[in-house]
Amino acid sequence: MTAEGEPTPGDLDGSGLDDESAMRLLRDGTLEVAGRLVEATNMTLYCSIRNGRQVAACVYKPVRGERPLWDFPDGTLAAREVAAYEVAAATGWRIVPPTVYRDGPFGPGMVQLWIDTDPEADLLALVRSRHPALRRMAVFDAVVNNADRKGGHLLPLEDGHVYGVDHGVCFSADDKLRTVLWQWRGKQLSRDAVTMLTALERDLERGRLGRRLRELLTPAEVEATWLRVERLLKTGIHPYPSEDWPAIPWPPI
Repeated sequence: MTAEGEPTPGDLDGSGLDDESAMRLLRDGTLEVAGRLVEATNMTLYCSIRNGRQVAACVYKPVRGERPLWDFPDGTLAAREVAAYEVAAATGWRIVPPTVYRDGPFGPGMVQLWIDTDPEADLLALVRSRHPALRRMAVFDAVVNNADRKGGHLLPLEDGHVYGVDHGVCFSADDKLRTVLWQWRGKQLSRDAVTMLTALERDLERGRLGRRLRELLTPAEVEATWLRVERLLKTGIHPYPSEDWPAIPWPPI
């Protein structure tokens, strides 16, 4: 912290926050825009967020900055990002950084905790690897029907954990799984994944997760999510690429 009380880059690292504290900060804190991530397709703003003495960096994606897509309803991408966090939280695998839907300087949108990545990480090597965190992410992507799992959407940390971000084009009722993580296609699901999916199916059918997703998605999209979980449990394997949809997003990294 500077003498004037302004946060320095090191002060904005929120990696030490537990999820409950991070969610409280994201919901209740004051957003201040610091810059824009110009390579992003939709308006993506880098911000600081402060609540009392607690401060961190975050990403803010206002709904008004979303570009229209032919296959997703306008103005729904922020809610889909929040829905992806809700599913990730229910898995217990910490796949998506804490994420909320709230008002901000440019109107309502998605606000997500900023995660500092390992500067020495080789994304290309990571994508080609069989890292256990990526295998869990492949299962997660199959559940949420992720249409855009690029290598650049992976956030490897120095401790070996890997987060995933940019989930605005998930949860279509149609099969749109498009990912760089096909290493496990046709392979048997791990015991850990089967246990998680069994609990997730119950949570979607009659638990908090189902109720929360119905606040963020259409009834058809929630039903399709439950059916994808059911299909994974019935087949017991990682899915194969669809014959009707490109298997890998472009660019892949």
